[in-house]
Amino acid sequence: MTSHHSNQEADKRRFATKLLHYNNAVDEQTGASSTPVFQASTFHHHDIHNPPEFDYSRSGNPTREALEQYIALLEGGHRGFAFASGMAAISTAFMLLSAGDHVIVTEDVYGGTYRLLTTILSRMNIETTFVDMTRFDEVKAALKPNTKAVFMETPSNPTLKITDIALTAAWAKDNGLLTMLDNTFMTPYHQRPIEWGVDIVLHSATKFLGGHSDVLAGLAVAADAETGKRLKYLQNGLGNVLAPQESWLLMRGMKTLQARMEQSERSARKLADWLVRHPQVTRVYYPGLDDHPGREIHERQSAGYGAVVSFDVGSGERAKALLNGVQLPLVAVSLGAVESILSYPVMMSHAAMPREVRLERGITDGLVRYSVGLEDIEDLLEDLDQALHGLE
Repeated sequence: MTSHHSNQEADKRRFATKLLHYNNAVDEQTGASSTPVFQASTFHHHDIHNPPEFDYSRSGNPTREALEQYIALLEGGHRGFAFASGMAAISTAFMLLSAGDHVIVTEDVYGGTYRLLTTILSRMNIETTFVDMTRFDEVKAALKPNTKAVFMETPSNPTLKITDIALTAAWAKDNGLLTMLDNTFMTPYHQRPIEWGVDIVLHSATKFLGGHSDVLAGLAVAADAETGKRLKYLQNGLGNVLAPQESWLLMRGMKTLQARMEQSERSARKLADWLVRHPQVTRVYYPGLDDHPGREIHERQSAGYGAVVSFDVGSGERAKALLNGVQLPLVAVSLGAVESILSYPVMMSHAAMPREVRLERGITDGLVRYSVGLEDIEDLLEDLDQALHGLE
């Protein structure tokens, strides 16, 4: 598939420009202002001696490839891959491991990743040690003779703990370990882990990248050609690819990423400051707060604080009353959309995690997670205020 301009040219441009001017953003054949949706499962061989670039959509589809080149450009990686969901992307990355291998993982990782590691990969004899990655000594202490990879999530979900990416990636490299990082919360607009030495960056693109609560998708970016080759083999072998229509929808959503992230983050900062002063709130988690542990490290490796604020209202009963009392945010699973979403990790994102494990990680029964959308922040605050006062 020919391109309007090369990714080499686009690499030199600033982020906001890259979001709009990437490979195949304009169709070379027709001049169409968006990548065509190639709704085809297979492709004709005009000359059997010279196979075409695309032969079967599981192995490669022009619409999906445009998206894959797009995310590779944004993350500054060698090669991108699009999957049917964030968990499909994460599962595929973990398939680089073999039976008998060991992986070190952020302890308060997304519940779906925890479930994959503890109930599925454990059956394949892949072993996991969960550590508090804010304590680098714990990361180093978890190293075993069969350790093969380190999986980071920073900021973590939902308590927004910060891992020092450069420090962890350098140590992993010294020990011959593969590094993977879930960059869903920050997106490449705020944080580009490959620039800090990470091998594979992963996204639930359902969230901020898609941005509109209308597409389920996962993305992975490999930092180098060899890792990219191995991931391509797995993507083709497992077949958990993103369909052309969803690929197109995701590209459409990604074009407004910077504008959406900037607006949502402005509002999230106001929300976090407001919650700190609210008498009905016992604790607030947000990397932009002065007293957030790891704020200094986060500011070194990220260009912003993101749009997710978690806070504790003291008990499960109060949390449920709050969820029933708000009128504006969606009360739902997920985050990163144009509309605000209020989630209850205990029953939603981290339901797969046993209660005692959750509590060890600070995921209490009173904890809620607010993903700030594009509504007027004053309306969101007034709505939250009336719901919080209902807890008195």
